[in-house]
Amino acid sequence: MRFNKIIVGTCVGLVLTLGLAVGSPHVGAFAQSAQTAESVGVAVGPQYDTTHVYVAPEDFDRFVASLLATFGGTTTKQGVFTVTPTQSSTMSQLVLTPVGSVSVFGFKTPIPYPFGLERTGYLVTDMDEAVRAAKATGADVLVAAFNDPIGQDAIIQWPGGVNTQLYWHTTAPSYMPLRTIPENRVYVSPDRVDAFVPSFLAFSHGSVVSDEARAPGVEIGRPAETYRRVRIESKFGKLTAFVTDGHLPYPYGREMMGYEVANLAETLTKAKAAGADVLVPPYKTDERDAVVVKFPGGYIAEIHSVTKK
Repeated sequence: MRFNKIIVGTCVGLVLTLGLAVGSPHVGAFAQSAQTAESVGVAVGPQYDTTHVYVAPEDFDRFVASLLATFGGTTTKQGVFTVTPTQSSTMSQLVLTPVGSVSVFGFKTPIPYPFGLERTGYLVTDMDEAVRAAKATGADVLVAAFNDPIGQDAIIQWPGGVNTQLYWHTTAPSYMPLRTIPENRVYVSPDRVDAFVPSFLAFSHGSVVSDEARAPGVEIGRPAETYRRVRIESKFGKLTAFVTDGHLPYPYGREMMGYEVANLAETLTKAKAAGADVLVPPYKTDERDAVVVKFPGGYIAEIHSVTKK
């Protein structure tokens, strides 16, 4: 549902079945097979894949201003629309920052289920192909494709309970490439990660960048422990699966996106000046310096800079 927002053949089905049977040690091999299967890629580019942020109408303008003050960028014109297949009304605006795009919604009516539970909106080249591909790779269709004022939308759920909106515009949008690609942060259980990863890889035509069995627990608020972390990249952007038992201290599991910036200290200063609260003070790992903040309106995000090797 992003406002201001393939055919997978027998090969993919067979590979998916085998991938699920053999488990995580073979995720890399599955990714390689998925890319060569008879399927049609439907991704457009990461600048068109937006985080969906729902805020109260009274917090709408303050949140948008805070996001722009922190990361820079531009917005589309704010408006009030019906963006669900049933009757509803929401303020809506797209925020285009150099580190990621955000679709902001401020519903003036109760939010119809399951809207508000989807974390991102992915622009696709063909809605019918995208829905068929998602279903073929094991995803469920929570909201069947429906028309909106500027195109079509659907909501799917990947194995493991991760909700994503797919959208298509009648007139193709054109946005500037991003300076850095944001990290879609997905929390899944050990029981479902080996279903989620092959499903998403087959749909996205992506690849596993790393599958770390002993990632530093400080990344999920458990510094004395380690956990499994799977990083994926595709034309839809970056996605990191955090594989945990769900014993997570607040706010971990609540942050939907990680934003890469050149200078973390400078960005944090801007964020605080724009009304953001620091929920997790800056910390360091071998890969990054990071912090977790909450923007006005309640949106929680990780912000990081990459550690120079």
